[in-house]
Amino acid sequence: MAGDDDDFIYDEASGEWINAADARASAASVDRVEVRDSVGNLLADGDQVTLIKDLTVKGAGQTLKRGTLIKSIRLTGDPQEIDCRYDGIKGLVLRAEFVRKR
Repeated sequence: MAGDDDDFIYDEASGEWINAADARASAASVDRVEVRDSVGNLLADGDQVTLIKDLTVKGAGQTLKRGTLIKSIRLTGDPQEIDCRYDGIKGLVLRAEFVRKR
């Protein structure tokens, strides 16, 4: 009886037949995007971050000052963007290079 170790699938990216177990492991690692803050700390959903510089929020007519605490961030899948909420600003997306993990 053949197990998953004997199954091969065609990988369009490389143009080769690869082991099905290797393909699943590769797909799982692609789904995980590492998002790092300005000093290299790894960020995760729910982390608290602090702004490292004043940022003007386009469309909101307000400036977020350096040292502002942003609670409960969410990762977007982009290694440089984080989604967050702040009083009076809906849909705030910050670049990871402007925040530091608290």
